[in-house]
Amino acid sequence: MSSFWNNNISISIFGESHGPAIGIVIDNLPPGEYIDMEKVLQFMARRAPKKDGTTTPRSEKDLPKIMSGVLNNRTTGAPLCAMIENTDTRSKDYSNLQRLPRPGHADYTGAVRYRGFNDVRGGGHFSGRLTAPLCFAGAVCGQILERRGIYTGAHIYAIHGIYDDAFSHTKITRDDILAVREKSFPVINDSQGEKMHEDIINARKGCESLGGMIECVSINVPAGVGSPMFNGLENSIAQLIFGIPAVKGLEFGAGFKVAEMVGSQDNDAFYIDENGHVKTKTNNHGGILGGISSGMPITLNVAIKPTASIAKPQETVDFREKTNEILQIKGRHDPCIVPRAVPCVEAAVNIALLSHMMDYPHF
Repeated sequence: MSSFWNNNISISIFGESHGPAIGIVIDNLPPGEYIDMEKVLQFMARRAPKKDGTTTPRSEKDLPKIMSGVLNNRTTGAPLCAMIENTDTRSKDYSNLQRLPRPGHADYTGAVRYRGFNDVRGGGHFSGRLTAPLCFAGAVCGQILERRGIYTGAHIYAIHGIYDDAFSHTKITRDDILAVREKSFPVINDSQGEKMHEDIINARKGCESLGGMIECVSINVPAGVGSPMFNGLENSIAQLIFGIPAVKGLEFGAGFKVAEMVGSQDNDAFYIDENGHVKTKTNNHGGILGGISSGMPITLNVAIKPTASIAKPQETVDFREKTNEILQIKGRHDPCIVPRAVPCVEAAVNIALLSHMMDYPHF
């Protein structure tokens, strides 16, 4: 499987949802970087299930065991390998999926691609469970970036048509990012968050699921980071973002709204600020021009589809017997994965940014 991403930094994610363990190998991290494991665990805890009825009751401690690459809390330059044990599995819930694929899942496509040998328990290697090691890597990369003043933050922008306030695309600060990061339900406007929360609970009660959007920003990325064509910042970020299961859309800056604009509306006028820095008055370009950072905040929106596993009976097929069937899905599933995906998006952006920053002079 293509669970390997390579730039200046490479990551390789291994394991399956109901296997003994999952994990990640991160290669080419700069040596001598201090890793605060308490902060890593805090970051990873943000994607863990909550006890408020909005997430799956599956409970994993997600305590990464570092096998190599860190000594005395500092990176050694060797590949950093971290393993996370799976302890709360119920594989019997998935016994019929070898022949009855779940609508919206990769059961069918995975069976075709891997000749029926793919592990369907809990989604196997296609599961959102594999975002736990991604978050570990993103937490490590985030610490290295934050020591250079670069901060990435995200929040729930929308769930099922209920919208949060948006980040400022020109004047967002570190405090704005940290204020949302510390919330158990990561929204800017708490009253809108309460409406989202209620909608998720109602979806669960109605045996349904909800999708939504996540807004993410990175600040203090210096101008000149990235490359044109196939190794641009957008390219790298997009590759990692689409490694998160259930992501179906991505836009930078004004995104698809640019299709409705004329050039004078879309173009961001340059100016020199009070510190002598080149800035733009607006930020439709989302902080990236020609694949290279402009010095403005990097902004992106990520669309997350509704959780595919719902309790309602659904039409499917028995692809071995070639018959039409009705499937009743068992197991423990999130009625909405958007809240838990927020740190996953941050993690993906952190990995991409650090990889490109290593090309930057005096990093």
